[in-house]
Amino acid sequence: MGLAIEGATRDGEPVGVRIEDGAIVAIGPGVGAEPGDERLDGSGTAIVPGLVNGHTHAAMTLFRGYADDVPLMEWLERHIWPAEAKLDDEDVYWGTRLACVEMIRTGTVRFWDMYWRPGAVARAVGDAGLRATIGPPLLDGGDGGRIDDVRRAAAEGLEAIDAAGVGPVASSLAPHAVYTVSPESLAWIATESERLGIPVQIHASETEREVEDCVAAHGLRPVELLDRVGLLGPRTLLAHCVWLDDGERELIAGSRATVVTNPVANMKLGVGGIFDLDAARSQGIPVGLGTDGAGSNNSLDLLADAKHLALAQKHLRADAAASPAAETMAIATGGRAPLLGATPLEAGAPADLLLVRTDGHELGVGSLDAGLVYAASGSVVAATIVAGRVLMRGGDVAGEAEVVERARERCRRLGIAR
Repeated sequence: MGLAIEGATRDGEPVGVRIEDGAIVAIGPGVGAEPGDERLDGSGTAIVPGLVNGHTHAAMTLFRGYADDVPLMEWLERHIWPAEAKLDDEDVYWGTRLACVEMIRTGTVRFWDMYWRPGAVARAVGDAGLRATIGPPLLDGGDGGRIDDVRRAAAEGLEAIDAAGVGPVASSLAPHAVYTVSPESLAWIATESERLGIPVQIHASETEREVEDCVAAHGLRPVELLDRVGLLGPRTLLAHCVWLDDGERELIAGSRATVVTNPVANMKLGVGGIFDLDAARSQGIPVGLGTDGAGSNNSLDLLADAKHLALAQKHLRADAAASPAAETMAIATGGRAPLLGATPLEAGAPADLLLVRTDGHELGVGSLDAGLVYAASGSVVAATIVAGRVLMRGGDVAGEAEVVERARERCRRLGIAR
């Protein structure tokens, strides 16, 4: 028994999709249901790839609307880090479930997450039905004498992810940033990533102050420091990278590391710059798109953020042709960064896809790519399918009411007003 999507379009042409055992077995004109298949009516919709959120902190949905309109370091040091010190497994589980509801509603099928209590994150992802690459934050306060703390946190975090036993979840190592992790610990993380064959995700060059402090402390810019300790490579994901210079872009390109830009969070936190997509892509740097956490965005609607990506690039370059719609959508679906795990719409690929409504005002006329980037938000998603499971249809995500209420309970426990 499989799943058949009937009545939808692709590139303006009628197509059908058959799915079995979590994979696409056929896609194209004339493809229809076979005896015993579940049918999904795609009338008035187009089939598009699922979105890939390349950087977030999912459980920070609990901090949505908390300590807004505050500069980044003040936001972290005075508000977020003290609140996070109170988190327990149930807080993180329900915060992540709430994030998954929002991502399912708005078309994200896979995300990269850096957050505390990764075992709880893994359980939440598995129960929601999404895919994710997750890692425990690793910090030593910049004190190389605390490297054993980093080793212990990494071992415990990876063990917790493994113990959760969730198939769609992959492990990573997640050092927070060069200003919270010493070069000694960063070098160990690089070696451990190589030994285990798992990726590393880290914040990099998010603010000008971060760059200035790194130069003052180490005589190197952040990406230069990461290169010096051996942490740049094809398994490395660099979040933000707003304040890069040409030399750092050359290092990233040469290492085949991936950059994930987070334009909405960067603008909201006032980091004072715009990631230069054209400069990165001209050197062949793989680029993805992320929302960052709901505490700093405050939305996990990646399709809405795609518009901000495109418009910021046009503004930066004073060029309306910068970041065209088709390229922006390719970035939002992970298609310009192989590390992120995008899935193509073809036979044999995992069945991770969306149906978007083309019978409404946003996508009813004109180019689909342009409509998705410039006119739409995640509200146009009619169905979200991951590994062949229909996680949303007709706007209904199973269990949403319970998830919202339980998340509210956790906020009250943490003393965050709702």
